[in-house]
Amino acid sequence: MKQVIVITGASSGFGALTARALAYAGHTVYASMRETTGRNAAVVADVEKFARDNKVDLRAIELDVGSQASADAAIAKIVAEQGRLDVVMHNAGHMSFGPAEAFTPEQLAELYDINVLSTQRVNRAALPQLRKQGRGLLVWVSSSSSAGGTPPYLAPYFAAKAGMDALAVVYARELSRWGIETSIIVPGAFTGGTNHFAHSGSPADRARAAEYEAGPYAGFGEQIMKAFSAIVPPEADAASVADAIVNVVDMPFGQRPFRVHIDPTQDGAEVAFAVIDRVRNEMLHRVGFSDLLHPKANG
Repeated sequence: MKQVIVITGASSGFGALTARALAYAGHTVYASMRETTGRNAAVVADVEKFARDNKVDLRAIELDVGSQASADAAIAKIVAEQGRLDVVMHNAGHMSFGPAEAFTPEQLAELYDINVLSTQRVNRAALPQLRKQGRGLLVWVSSSSSAGGTPPYLAPYFAAKAGMDALAVVYARELSRWGIETSIIVPGAFTGGTNHFAHSGSPADRARAAEYEAGPYAGFGEQIMKAFSAIVPPEADAASVADAIVNVVDMPFGQRPFRVHIDPTQDGAEVAFAVIDRVRNEMLHRVGFSDLLHPKANG
């Protein structure tokens, strides 16, 4: 069934790959990004060219996840054009790399805003429409770092992703009676195919970072990056994340998995989350809310 889909942070990486894959699968896809007439104008042109060349319904739309007004306007435009909204994919995110102590609190707040608060803005814009329909799907792009191996020097990003994952879990329970499904996509480390590492932020307190570089952690950042790259199989393809999301979207209502792991490095998140999610589910059973574990079929 053709779905109307909006994807945040779709100018590059997983977002761009998934937007094209979903459009190619026959869906109407809004690839959202900021500065569509500015620095992302070339990306918008690429989106339009892909749509023409492949005869698919892929559209770029202005949506700055840092602005509630922008999120509201984008969702309103989609609903006005399509009459509905079926899938919201939370993908916008940013990474930082360096010793945790050298990042200012303001930098952590900014990263939390991009990775976590952005989802709240988009949810507040989109969920009234999905609840009105009594049907919908939220796709959250999490990270294996939320429960798997967590190498040093990525603390701000890992903390933000863990926060987003926790929010996704609770939202799933609060939306199931409205007939809204949740699927959390858990990619592992992909050192190619995305701009996460290439565009990662660095500590603002350069003097503090220099103390680490001059001390027992001299050269540690480079060692981490080399070790990271060494465990990623050469065949690891970021497009596999997009393919997994297409599979989820195309599944029948009520049969979509709560979590999907795509982890070429096998960092243990799949094992850990199996236990974490089971424990959480058992608690809901104990207190008599097991119905929250499955979306209600409304209408």
